[in-house]
Amino acid sequence: MRVFVTRPEQEARRWVDGLIQRGFDAQAVPLIAILPVQNAAPLQAAWERLAGCRAAMFVSGNAVRHFFAAAPAGRPWPAATRAWATGAGTLSALLASGVPPECVDAPPADAAQFDSETLWAQAGVQVRPGDRVLIVRGGDAAGAATGRDWLADRLAAAGAIVDTVASYRRAAPVLDQRQRARVEAGADGGVWLFSSSEAIGHLGSLFPALSWDGARAVATHPRIAQAARDAGFGVVCQSRPSLDSVTAVLESFR
Repeated sequence: MRVFVTRPEQEARRWVDGLIQRGFDAQAVPLIAILPVQNAAPLQAAWERLAGCRAAMFVSGNAVRHFFAAAPAGRPWPAATRAWATGAGTLSALLASGVPPECVDAPPADAAQFDSETLWAQAGVQVRPGDRVLIVRGGDAAGAATGRDWLADRLAAAGAIVDTVASYRRAAPVLDQRQRARVEAGADGGVWLFSSSEAIGHLGSLFPALSWDGARAVATHPRIAQAARDAGFGVVCQSRPSLDSVTAVLESFR
């Protein structure tokens, strides 16, 4: 069974290796390019005010890695600031970047979903009116911060002052000839693994003439699953975003 992993390149390699070890013909087709921001000044300013924040929320492992790449030399994580993670990959990135475990809040490992709603149910009780909360996310190709505003709206409703900074940029990928051939072959068979609705959008933009009704998709969130259905995938299944859970879904396709 061919499995097409659509995560950004660095993450895709890890998933491909893990799936190959479990007996799948996994291939990387990165459908989101991760780029550094063009102007690091907002990131540096965010670091300067970090100690005055109740919390900093990171939307992904990429948000963490690029944020810490801009850290002033020798600057530790401020002990009074919480670090919020939406899932296991973000949590791992925070710990690898040196954030003390006792400073991190994340959904439990057995949570039904890993998203802002689940994180808020756990961490929202920390917020008081007047608290500052920094949201670290990705930006579009031009660097403007993008993403869902659900958490920012909840914070504002709780009386918090919300700052947002883009620590990296997301853009449509430039696929080489081998990757384009993989996409065309995968339109008629195989299984596509999606962890982002944006990746599905890029797939449609890059290959507008392809039909996906002969392909299957595994999505790691209900919103992503709906985007795959809207794109025309013939079979769409939802999975928790862990290698074990995705493997179980893939096994059901055999």
